[in-house]
Amino acid sequence: MSPYALSVLMSSLAIGTITTLSSTHWFLAWMGLEINTLAIIPLMTNKHHPRATESATKYFLTQATASALILFSTAINAWTLGEWTITNLNPMSSTILTIALAMKLGIAPFHLWLPDVLQGLNLMTGLILSTWQKLAPMALLILINHQLNSNLLVTMAILSTIIGGWGGLNQVQMRKIMAYSSIAHLGWMILILTFSPTLTILNLMIYILLTTSMFMMMINLYSTNINKLATSWLKTPTISTSMMITLMALGGLPPTSGFLPKWLILQEMTKQHMSLISTIMAMSALLSLFFYLRLSYTISLTTAPNISNSNLMWRTQLKPLSALSTTIVLSLLLMPITPLLLTIT
Repeated sequence: MSPYALSVLMSSLAIGTITTLSSTHWFLAWMGLEINTLAIIPLMTNKHHPRATESATKYFLTQATASALILFSTAINAWTLGEWTITNLNPMSSTILTIALAMKLGIAPFHLWLPDVLQGLNLMTGLILSTWQKLAPMALLILINHQLNSNLLVTMAILSTIIGGWGGLNQVQMRKIMAYSSIAHLGWMILILTFSPTLTILNLMIYILLTTSMFMMMINLYSTNINKLATSWLKTPTISTSMMITLMALGGLPPTSGFLPKWLILQEMTKQHMSLISTIMAMSALLSLFFYLRLSYTISLTTAPNISNSNLMWRTQLKPLSALSTTIVLSLLLMPITPLLLTIT
């Protein structure tokens, strides 16, 4: 792709998200979401491959349906209340809007498009789809959190964590595993949304950090499936070790950063006297942890001592991703500064 075209598309992605984040009018927020959708589709079809075309088509149809629902719900809200302000919603508009934003994010039961779309993209576009594209819809959910139906959100959260864990068990493609990981993490975010929006923001930040680390390491190792991942230890032992620990962080094991949001969310849900739901969420997190452990086992223990036929050990030429070291350190070592984070929030 031409550098000029790429710069225009990346600028459009930034402008769309910033427009939605800074808007107080529903129509302006909708325009920001549309700019985001239209800017990422050329990035998806950059490589002229049938899978990329299929992914872009599925993504466009899903996002267009969700955008139509958003416009429909805000039009009903403006008709009944006489205003387009984001903070005022009637119950019917709130329910339709929750469904539309869940469809945009890929929250269960509106998740079926996400694994197939992510599988057809290259790793850098998949990184953008898994992180940056979550910001605008999640910001709208956080803005209207006090007007949302908590029962609907809790139901979708439980479905998301169970489906995200269950769907990733049988996968061998890394991008599909990351898609189901995204679905499971989104379930934790929307579970706590109406009770503590601050924890939702913290969970979103740590999810973006961990996912960025994983995708950057996959780009460095040229690994898109488990078979390629199994040979990564001989290429770059340091990054392979970091990937193992980052997978543990995604699973929520202490003392990594991924343990922090799950711990705080379960604590808050227990304070809300929702012990049964907390137990279901904790048990469903074990499903996700299983396939993270399987990936770690693949990286570390299933590689033969020497699989190269040459006398010299072949290793890949690492791509100069300067942010990789920073994201790895934050992914692994954010837990010790937990008391400071809690004091600030």
